[in-house]
Amino acid sequence: MKNKISIFILIPVLLSAFMQMKMRLFETPANWPKPQYDFSKNPLTEEKIELGRALFYDPILSKNNTISCASCHSQYTAFTHVDHALSHGIEDRIGTRNSPALMNLAWQKIFMWDGAINHLDVQALGPISNHLEMDEKIENVVAKLQSSKIYPQLFLEAFGDSVITGQHTLKAISQFMLTLVSKDSKYDSVMRKQAAFSSQETNGYKLFQKNCGNCHKEPLFTNGEFENNGLTVDTLLNDYGRVSISKDPNDSLKFKVPTLRNVEFSMPYMHDGRFKKLKQVLDHYTDGVQTSKTLSPHLQQQIKLTSNEKVDLIAFMLTLTDKKFLFDQNYSYPKHILLSSRKK
Repeated sequence: MKNKISIFILIPVLLSAFMQMKMRLFETPANWPKPQYDFSKNPLTEEKIELGRALFYDPILSKNNTISCASCHSQYTAFTHVDHALSHGIEDRIGTRNSPALMNLAWQKIFMWDGAINHLDVQALGPISNHLEMDEKIENVVAKLQSSKIYPQLFLEAFGDSVITGQHTLKAISQFMLTLVSKDSKYDSVMRKQAAFSSQETNGYKLFQKNCGNCHKEPLFTNGEFENNGLTVDTLLNDYGRVSISKDPNDSLKFKVPTLRNVEFSMPYMHDGRFKKLKQVLDHYTDGVQTSKTLSPHLQQQIKLTSNEKVDLIAFMLTLTDKKFLFDQNYSYPKHILLSSRKK
């Protein structure tokens, strides 16, 4: 009798624990700052995340149904592209910037290289409406989704309404992107005292803290700000960065500081993809910085590194690779949704 009573007592406890585990769709890692994103205005659910995942991989978002978000943001390369310097859109149109790597977006307050987007829930509008990328209108996207075989049901499950709206479409995409959290690199294991750096990595970490840590602030490895890092202006692109949005001359040549997490796989580097190797990046910071009125104060003094120190610094940066993130099946192409829809 006692055993039966204990089982009946345990059942609701186990169910409660299961539900709490199921609800952990997003967790802030220990010792990380508080996310910038307000989850209360778009609470995460498994249904919305799966819907957003399907939308992220579906070329239906583009005008001619050939380009998806994943076309420029591949999971295996830290959700960016590596085969060309500038983003490519429909009809082989070439964009004006390298696509940024997507991860830890909940901690960002402003988006794009120039800060043109100020909220993740509308971020997808940028590439969707850009003539050189997807070149589509959100109302056309909604119409295509509404007439599709699968999306009315997916929206019903996610939002309780099979009538699709632009707002729900964008919020679903942002829900999926919010789950793209990279937190399990060797660096993270060392910080959790579960692993140790090699002597070379330790030296590289010290060099990083001294020379790079102000802009690429731990643990996100970006300060989320806009900095002029001393690049020469590409005369073909003629891109002056943040100033095109803010119209403030003090923002000339400033671009958003990218995260260095998974930097091993996110080449090419810089807003225009001009560098293919990390060594080229370090060579720029030691010997290629161009002085100007808006140059970052962190680069006013020349960075001096020997060739061996550069090797050590790169060795540390490789500890920021998070293979669990790069190969997490929860982030991959949702073939259980998209492939099944094409068979109907």
